[in-house]
Amino acid sequence: MRDILVTGGTGTTGSKVMQALTAAGIAHRTGTRRPAAAGDVAFDWADPAIAAGALGAAEAVYIVAPTDRSDHGRVMIPVLEEALANGLRRCVLLSSSMLEPGGPMMGEVHAWIAANAPEWAVLRPSWFMQNLMTQHRRSIAQDRAIFTATGRGRCGFIDASDIADVAVAALTADTGWNRDCILTGPQALNYDEVASSLTARLGFTVGHVALSEDDCADRWRAQGMDDGYARALAAMDRRIAEGAEDRVTDAVAQLAGHPPVTLQQFIDRNRHVWKDAPMKGQRHEGNL
Repeated sequence: MRDILVTGGTGTTGSKVMQALTAAGIAHRTGTRRPAAAGDVAFDWADPAIAAGALGAAEAVYIVAPTDRSDHGRVMIPVLEEALANGLRRCVLLSSSMLEPGGPMMGEVHAWIAANAPEWAVLRPSWFMQNLMTQHRRSIAQDRAIFTATGRGRCGFIDASDIADVAVAALTADTGWNRDCILTGPQALNYDEVASSLTARLGFTVGHVALSEDDCADRWRAQGMDDGYARALAAMDRRIAEGAEDRVTDAVAQLAGHPPVTLQQFIDRNRHVWKDAPMKGQRHEGNL
């Protein structure tokens, strides 16, 4: 592929895809709402003209949906339709193990890409380990707790760096995969077990507080999330509680060529994130 565009280039997986491409010496452009570095281009799904302009002559694109809305098909498909007409050949979409093709949010985009793109891959990872550093960072550091509606349900937590390695393989393969891939880490764990691993490595006790689905959605809304997105995430927690994510696949090893990162390795590498977080009574910034 001669022209690769990475959307969401400053996000959790997009930034790692960009870093992996750079390390491999593979030329690419990075789409972001606020271009700041060489190789950055303006990209915003909410502005079709800007998004289409960024895609330009791209032959392959790593697609990250906007996280501030839930009507992904309505805003993304027209942009991708124009890009395919202009020569885009390969689409690699970041979706979720919880979203089936044709379902809500990225599921609608998944089905459209599978039906229309000449070459495609849809990456459907389980829950990111990085969520412990973003969505749950403050509550771990300040409240010594993780709040979810997952009950005792298990999840195959995955490091975003493993997702990025699979994405790079999909973007640069000689031929398109034309398949979706369920990506997990090496173990299925519940949040009680995650909290125990954090406790063992951080030097303070971390618990797991079980919420109702409605209370979970309220927490997301209180952090500034779109109502539809908050409800969708809370419903996913309920499905985890029901066992929907209790699985492990070998996709990372097969597609990226190395074993996935364990939760213990992840915590050890990022211990400072929770240790350095502001405690109650200290001034802090941000929504998470």
